[in-house]
Amino acid sequence: MSRVKMYTTLVCPYCVRAKSLLKQRGVEQIEEIRVDLDPAQRDSMVALTGRRTVPQIFIGDTHVGGCDELIALDHRGELQPLLQAA
Repeated sequence: MSRVKMYTTLVCPYCVRAKSLLKQRGVEQIEEIRVDLDPAQRDSMVALTGRRTVPQIFIGDTHVGGCDELIALDHRGELQPLLQAA
């Protein structure tokens, strides 16, 4: 299963929803980077994605986007193959 990295904050409902969906799809481990605890991490996230909002989700080297993009990917049937890619 591909590595999943997610930029999050503690109180973000979209982060909770995205983590829940990923766990439903078999993801056992998510590398969570809390941008509310370390402002430098938010700067890194913005540099990587061009976005300031959380969550920002990476599956392997692919930037998926936020929670809405993750859900759309799942609805199109493209999430599971991306998770399974080595």
